[in-house]
Amino acid sequence: MAKRPTMIAVFDGYGDVSQVRVEEAPRPQPGPGQVLLQVVAAGVSHMDAYVREGRFQDAIELALPARQGVSLAGIVRAVGEGVRELRVGDEVFGHDPAHGAHATHVVVDAAAVVRKPRRLSWEVAGCLYLTGLTAYELVQSVRLGAEDVVVVTAAAGGVGHIECQLARLAGARVVGIAGRENHDYLRSIGVKPVAYGDDVEKAVREAADSRPVTALFDNYGRYEALAEALEVTGDRFVRTERRRDAEIELWTAGADPRLAVRLRDVAELVAEWNVRILVSGFYPFQALDRALVDLDARHSRGVVVVGMDTTAPPSEYLRGTLRAHHERAAAAG
Repeated sequence: MAKRPTMIAVFDGYGDVSQVRVEEAPRPQPGPGQVLLQVVAAGVSHMDAYVREGRFQDAIELALPARQGVSLAGIVRAVGEGVRELRVGDEVFGHDPAHGAHATHVVVDAAAVVRKPRRLSWEVAGCLYLTGLTAYELVQSVRLGAEDVVVVTAAAGGVGHIECQLARLAGARVVGIAGRENHDYLRSIGVKPVAYGDDVEKAVREAADSRPVTALFDNYGRYEALAEALEVTGDRFVRTERRRDAEIELWTAGADPRLAVRLRDVAELVAEWNVRILVSGFYPFQALDRALVDLDARHSRGVVVVGMDTTAPPSEYLRGTLRAHHERAAAAG
């Protein structure tokens, strides 16, 4: 029986969601040092949108038509010559240096993925590379401790909600700036919420219980004046440009063993230390366009993920979540 073709997401030119289409492609085969992955879940990030829109053409060169997606998790289905550390059937997660993670099958360098801990769910593993490593590296760079009071803007967003939890894990008091609809969520992860508005400086000082603010992570932008008013300067003011540079570095990274070490650290924090990744939007691959619209609307908290078809037993696959999505989609025609 012939193998089913691979389904891939591609776009022909820079632009909005309408540029993206899903099409068939021949099943790829791994070369030396590579593995073939059956993708189970893949993250949908703002970097995907920004690259597609052409915002970073000076830093990221694309040959159009281009594929999309960098963060993924999947099952090894074939290994190339020289691969010793992975075997067929291994469950892994990491990234696709060729930026084609939004596909049912993809070939990547074996060093670009690591084994998935059993306690790490597929949907979380699929988005962890870009969002998790970005938050981890930015928080690590500030070296937080119990004496710190940290402000995080866009605190319920994909990177922001992880920064909040990592800062809390380091012992810091965390004040999160977010829309009021996200305040209950922020309280649930131990963050003192503050709403956007004209009196944000006063609200932050009250939330800090009169302690000096020592660090500010600006995921939203436009908070230079607040950082100045709170006297947060130097490397302790993590500007949006710094986050952008960190994401571009991760986006353009190859199969770097140093990244693999840090990715294992992030996975351990999630699987063993109760850092909870909030998947607020989960879509079957057939509804990739809806996932992209969800992301572009900037309404969701946490991360957005797409799940692909799989041969894993249903009891082991997203606890039946994706299967239910597929069944509803099929019933709807």
